Amino acid sequence: MAKKVVATLKTGKGKEYSKVVTMVRSPKTGAYSFKEVIVHNDHVKDAIAESKA
Repeated sequence: MAKKVVATLKTGKGKEYSKVVTMVRSPKTGAYSFKEVIVHNDHVKDAIAESKA
């Protein structure tokens, strides 16, 4: 399914968006998980900063 999302992002207005994957650590168990978000290119730094907070 990820291939379909990436292929969709490469056409038309999809070029204005990026897929941001961040690694988030659970405070309860200490295990890591991945969080995927599709954001506008202007807000990529905001999405990364939000995941660190």
